[in-house]
Amino acid sequence: MITVPGGHVTLSDRRTERTWSVELAPYELAAHPVTQAAYAQTTGTDPGSGQGSGLLPVHDLSWWDAVRYCNTLSRQEGLTPAYRLPHATGTTDNGDGQEDGVTWDREADGYRLPTEAEWEHACRAGTAGPRYGPLDDIAWHRGNSREHIHEVGGRLPNSWGLYDMLGNVWEWCWDVYDPEVYGSYRVLRGGGWFDEHWSCRASVRRRSHPTLRIDDVGLRLARTPRP
Repeated sequence: MITVPGGHVTLSDRRTERTWSVELAPYELAAHPVTQAAYAQTTGTDPGSGQGSGLLPVHDLSWWDAVRYCNTLSRQEGLTPAYRLPHATGTTDNGDGQEDGVTWDREADGYRLPTEAEWEHACRAGTAGPRYGPLDDIAWHRGNSREHIHEVGGRLPNSWGLYDMLGNVWEWCWDVYDPEVYGSYRVLRGGGWFDEHWSCRASVRRRSHPTLRIDDVGLRLARTPRP
């Protein structure tokens, strides 16, 4: 885990042409996405079907899989789980097409998903452009991936030591994308191995239903430091 300095980040959404600013306290973020080996060691399962090396990022994960993984790893390491799951399956429909909510204990020291503001702030690492470096140097994308996933850490990190913030796999964030239009859909960030170059930018937002599992989606761990 890398300590990310606090700061100010401005987010934007092309669909709605909306911008908003967020002030962030320091937090911790994993240097790379969770690997298949790490996920299998913690959960005993491998949703990525064991493709190749254990250093591949775990993928085919739903948002619910991701928050359960955070809690499971927290318990194994003696940390307080960040999430309270109201149902064992975590997918109970409340009648209007949305799942019953997960609550986030913001005082917990366990692992969690980054907020999308935390994700973008960490991705930019103090830069102001669409990317923190030349795309082919920092990311696996459709133009150089040969249309398959790659081991984590294979491209250059940003200046804060974070690898694969762009490309390889999209990463789940905590946030709901747009509840008035998309209900419980959650935010994805970062672009993936099958995405064109324009999707691999620090500001790009994608959305997906929290129960869906997609072959270019994984997760990266965050933590709130102890006071």
